[in-house]
Amino acid sequence: MAHSLSAKKRIRQNETHRARNRWRKDQIKQAVTAFRDSLKSGDKGKMTEALSLCFKKLDKVAAKGTIHKNAASRSKARLTKAMNKALA
Repeated sequence: MAHSLSAKKRIRQNETHRARNRWRKDQIKQAVTAFRDSLKSGDKGKMTEALSLCFKKLDKVAAKGTIHKNAASRSKARLTKAMNKALA
């Protein structure tokens, strides 16, 4: 158990940041799931729209530091590859 005021404050900050990061990662997962659903449906318009939403979410979360920028880039590449495979 923390005793100093600064240690107690750090615990409170960590809880807030952890909750915020979990929410951001959940947003990414929801966007990717929506993209994968549109991938299964085969509608090109829905796919491109869902992919651009995924890109936006990934870039924002990477900019905030929740995930690494290279991890976001890798995810974007894999999603694009999946879409190109579905369209081919």
